[in-house]
Amino acid sequence: MSKQKLGLNTICTHVGEIIDEQFKGSVSPIYMSTSYQFDDVDVKRYPRYFNTPNQEYLSKKIAALEHTEAGMIFGSGMAAVSTVFLAFLKAGDHIVVQNTLYGGTSNFIREEFPKYGIEFTFTDGYEVSDFESAIQPNTKLIHIETPSNPLLTITDIKGVADLAKSKGVLTTIDNTFASPVNQNPIDFGIDIVIHSATKYLGGHSDILAGAVACSNAHMEVIWNVAKNLGGSLSDFTVWMLERSMKTLALRVKAQNRNAKKMAKFLSEHQDVKKVFYPGLKTHPQYELAKSQMKGFGGMLSFELVDGLDAMQFQKELKLIKSSMSLAGVESTVLSPHKTSHSLLTQKERDSIGVTDNLIRFSVGIESKQDLINDIEQAIAKIKKKQLISK
Repeated sequence: MSKQKLGLNTICTHVGEIIDEQFKGSVSPIYMSTSYQFDDVDVKRYPRYFNTPNQEYLSKKIAALEHTEAGMIFGSGMAAVSTVFLAFLKAGDHIVVQNTLYGGTSNFIREEFPKYGIEFTFTDGYEVSDFESAIQPNTKLIHIETPSNPLLTITDIKGVADLAKSKGVLTTIDNTFASPVNQNPIDFGIDIVIHSATKYLGGHSDILAGAVACSNAHMEVIWNVAKNLGGSLSDFTVWMLERSMKTLALRVKAQNRNAKKMAKFLSEHQDVKKVFYPGLKTHPQYELAKSQMKGFGGMLSFELVDGLDAMQFQKELKLIKSSMSLAGVESTVLSPHKTSHSLLTQKERDSIGVTDNLIRFSVGIESKQDLINDIEQAIAKIKKKQLISK
């Protein structure tokens, strides 16, 4: 049966599984060996070559989910990002980067690219015209992230891809926030898709990994750099990730539903100043998001009204966890200015709208009313403390 004809849940469950020929187990066996035969074999396997049995087969699932020819699994999302960039950029080249994206990626570009003589420009905004005006004669790559971290801005994927193709420029996208369940950038013309597999692909806050999906030709270029940089991961982690991805579509769709309900609740709350969620009709790119996403995702951000301290609010939460990461089945919150964007200066954060009062909310699969009750009691507590302090 062709992969293209399989349903989403079937791909998640079955594509990329290793058939246990010896004992007929229902799950993929783990091949923990770091040493494989080198003669009289079709593939010379070694963990750093990203081609152990578990690595190879999980990559097929990644590729099937993202509608690409090839996939590759990395030790972290940043290992995936940095390897892809260094595979296609060299001294004298230029990259155009969306201004609203994961802080770790921004920091990598600002800190490391000058050492390699790679030039870069962060866009003024995230409209196609912003990318076009930033392109230079030596531009080789455009990198976007949509929905963006943490403000959930939406970038026109097809518009950027078409622009890049007209200029002979490669395109990459961080598709972590959307996941392959909600968005397939390859279908809109993007060349290379990157994920922090730590997030929705893993989904249980117990795996650190990254993923890349693209054509065979682009993957060959990436692999030649990846094997030198050594950003592979253990086969036990690969096995855990393959197991977790069996429920990817079920988890993400449940998180989509919850996030939309929570965004609506927060947008109507008297103590909430702003809500950033592409599934709200008040979001400035709602129609664009609807045109390129199958679901609006499980991530949102919001700001409390002036006078209510964001950090104190998070400390008062009982059910929703204060956590560094996101996209697990449990709901979590954090302050981007202290975590994902802490490496940026105050001026840089202010320029992209990451305020000190911004709270990023990764919505899990809990009952909606339980999440609402937790938020209400936390707000009530900080308001009471403020009254007492007066």
